[in-house]
Amino acid sequence: MDSSIKSLNPNKHLKEQFVSNLTGSSMLELFVLSAIFPMLILLRHTMGICRIDHVTNDTSSNKKNTSTVASRNKRGYIYTMIVDFLSFVPPIILLCTVLADWTYVNGVLFTGVLLFFVASQRHGSSWDHKEAVHSLRTYVSSYRVSMMLITCICILAVDFKIFPRRYAKTETYGTSLMDMGVGAFVFANSFVSRQARGVSTMGLRNALSSTSPLLVLGFARLISTTGVDYQVHVGEYGVHWNFFFTLAGVAVLTSIINISPKYCGLVGSLVLIGYQVCLMNGLNSYLLSAERETDIISQNKEGIYSIFGYWGLHLIGVWLGNNVLFGNNANLRTNSWARKQVWILVIFFWCLTLILDRFVERPSRRMCNLTYVTLILATNLQMLGVITLSDYIPGGKLSVLEQAINRNLLAFFIVANLLTGLVNLSVNTLFVSSLTALLILIAYGFIICAGAAFADYKGIKLKFW
Repeated sequence: MDSSIKSLNPNKHLKEQFVSNLTGSSMLELFVLSAIFPMLILLRHTMGICRIDHVTNDTSSNKKNTSTVASRNKRGYIYTMIVDFLSFVPPIILLCTVLADWTYVNGVLFTGVLLFFVASQRHGSSWDHKEAVHSLRTYVSSYRVSMMLITCICILAVDFKIFPRRYAKTETYGTSLMDMGVGAFVFANSFVSRQARGVSTMGLRNALSSTSPLLVLGFARLISTTGVDYQVHVGEYGVHWNFFFTLAGVAVLTSIINISPKYCGLVGSLVLIGYQVCLMNGLNSYLLSAERETDIISQNKEGIYSIFGYWGLHLIGVWLGNNVLFGNNANLRTNSWARKQVWILVIFFWCLTLILDRFVERPSRRMCNLTYVTLILATNLQMLGVITLSDYIPGGKLSVLEQAINRNLLAFFIVANLLTGLVNLSVNTLFVSSLTALLILIAYGFIICAGAAFADYKGIKLKFW
């Protein structure tokens, strides 16, 4: 009997081919996209609809009044959440799908709209710049949330034909929007990690215990994808490897080799340079080859060897976080010099990326080479840099949706992965119309955001490691 009849995913091979042998887009397009997405955050902050805090318990009032106040705050919370959702999710979906051919026009339009909002609100109010300066904690949270929203939307959108192939992950070398996902996740975590804050790292035993949830998630993904015959692009990480194993591997390496934050930049650079030398002396040919032996390392060579690149990225992220964000006693800096540092770093890493791309090696997410790492640093610091411009506009507080997602960042990502798998097993994503694809993506975005909002409203915070 044909195995495809029994399969829960009869279009597995078609879906794998749909995301294979792709070459990506240009660095210029990534530069524009890295400016547009955080602009959505700034536009939401200028809309003038303030965050509405919800009430949980009020023992000082009688039961009737408490119930009335809580009900009003619940309605206000839901209303504000809906506004946040409409401000973030549908625009991101549209920018990644039907509006993708007008990326540069979108960049100009978003910049113009943002400048108009800023000018009109500053002109029409008694706004004082000195009063608008907020802690960089707010802006780092906004950056992390925007990165997570983009990643979660793209992991499902890529399975629809409405999503441009140039935004999907590249096969070997190149740059694309989805190539940024895993690198951005590693950088975002390292930037505000315990190590970056100057908190002593855990020993190996505690590190293994702490990363055990990631290992469980990694094995759960492996077992589930195998069990339901889910599509897996082997060239991405290998036969058995996945994203969660990479995160766990970086965490274990960091714990085994305990490095002071002030030396992480130097050590990270040496690791990346040494790894790049190995790549250029034959390792890249081995990693990009389709041939695999039967041993576990050969079966998962991309995932295992790329850990060195991601570890180097992690160390540099720790050093940058320690120097740019954190001062003495792990207090976040709020002065304008930190913002200037971010933009100086943006210019530096973009220039370095262009030089490495021209004279060393093109970026490769599959190998996590040096050029890929500098590209990750350039794009992510650029997103953070754009958000820090909130100092020059009225408002600047975290919106309800940003706070909700930031409270359970990894849980949000896990739920998005589960829903992505469910949609792929329930819908022939390759054959639906553009309108149907948009409706599915919007419904998917609403469900994961509603879940984050419910957890936030109830005060639930899931700690994975």
